[in-house]
Amino acid sequence: MISRIRDVRKAKGLTLDEVAKRCEPPTTAQTIGRLETGTRTLSLSWLNRIADALSVDSAALVSLPDQEELPVAAILDHKGAHALSNVEYIYQPPFEPEMVALRVKSSIGDYRAGDDVWLSRRVPEQYGSAVNRDILVPRPAGRYLFGRLIGREDNRLQILPLGSGTRQQIVSDPEWIGVAVRLVREL
Repeated sequence: MISRIRDVRKAKGLTLDEVAKRCEPPTTAQTIGRLETGTRTLSLSWLNRIADALSVDSAALVSLPDQEELPVAAILDHKGAHALSNVEYIYQPPFEPEMVALRVKSSIGDYRAGDDVWLSRRVPEQYGSAVNRDILVPRPAGRYLFGRLIGREDNRLQILPLGSGTRQQIVSDPEWIGVAVRLVREL
C-alpha cells in the first residue's frame, strides 16, 4: 500500500499545517508530513482522520499494487504547459459504497451530452454540506430532480433546476440525495 496523501493534499491546494488543523483532534504539520513520507506508520485511524480532514474517502489516499496509474506528462497553468518537477501519477478514482451515476443525454447547464456525473449518496444528516452543490433527488413514482441545492430549511430542500428560466423546487423529506463529486467527459 502506497500513501497518496501528498498528492491529494496538493491537488486540493492545502498545506501540511492546514490539513493538521482540520484533523479531529488537530495535530501538527510535522506529523502529517511524516505520515505522507512513510517515516511514520499510517494506521487505519490516521488514514480516516486525514481523509475526513481532506473531505475524501479514505480509499482515495492509498494506491494499491494492482491499481492502474497514468503518468502525468505535464502541468497546465496560467503560464501554459510545462514539465513537472517530480514524477506524478493519476489513479482511477475509487467508487464509494452506494455511489450512483447520472448520464447526461442532452446538454443542460454546465453539463454536455455524453457526460457521466458520479454522485455520492448522502443521508439527511449530511444535507447541509451539500448547499451550493449539484444534487440528484429521488421523487415519487421513479422520478428524479437534478439541480443546485440553494437552501435547506428543516426537512425541506430548496433546489434550482438547471437551465434558464427554471423556478425553484421544494422537496420535503427525501430519503437520500446524490451529490455530484466527479464529472467524466470525453473530449
